[in-house]
Amino acid sequence: MKSILLSSIIFMSSVMAMSAADVYEILKQAENKFKGETSQGKFTMIVTTPDYTRTLKMESYNKGNDKALVIITSPAKEAGNKTLKIGKELWTYLRSTETTMKLPPSMMLQSWNGSDLTNDDLVRESSLYDDYDLKYLFDEKIGTELCWKIELKPKPDAPVVWGRIYYWVRQSDFNPALVQYYEENGELIRSMKFGEIKNIDGRMIPSKWIITNEKKKGHKTEFIYDDVKLDKAIPDRIFSFRELEK
Repeated sequence: MKSILLSSIIFMSSVMAMSAADVYEILKQAENKFKGETSQGKFTMIVTTPDYTRTLKMESYNKGNDKALVIITSPAKEAGNKTLKIGKELWTYLRSTETTMKLPPSMMLQSWNGSDLTNDDLVRESSLYDDYDLKYLFDEKIGTELCWKIELKPKPDAPVVWGRIYYWVRQSDFNPALVQYYEENGELIRSMKFGEIKNIDGRMIPSKWIITNEKKKGHKTEFIYDDVKLDKAIPDRIFSFRELEK
């Protein structure tokens, strides 16, 4: 069924403008590549700046879009630090001081664990197709892969940060290839590139994401998925304050 849908959309993109439903389906498939009812995994985060390179190992547990727990496992001095997400709220636990803090709105735009993601990025896992109007622009190659380029503009009164997003989806397998984020004034702020397609728990998906801070030369963050399990049962106690402070 998916191969028929893929062939139909590729044909339509080559001969006519896509309908809103076609664009919606492309983006939905790209976004859902990484999602399940639940997910749990281990990953490496490498933060690079002109002054240093920092590597963290982490474990993550997710249930839907509303619950998540991230645990740093190395280096030793940061092992045991955790971030808990419930709905639109975040809490952090610092093992060294055994303190838990709920992040106030004033801290939501600060860097998450020194990376090129913000705390706000973690809680705003809203549906792109709910908050943005979608438009297919044209076909374009990213590397060797022919992609659909999709423009996303915020809907009126949508609670979003970005003034515009461009999203490239690979035509060969519906995987995301590149996402660029712009401010309202048209300035490119951040790019996210996806690569190293691998079989991860039965899905062929990118195992490496590179986030580039376009406003700070030499700043980037790499996420490398070491192990991911999808749709495996996760007890609700994982997303509790007891687990956070354990």
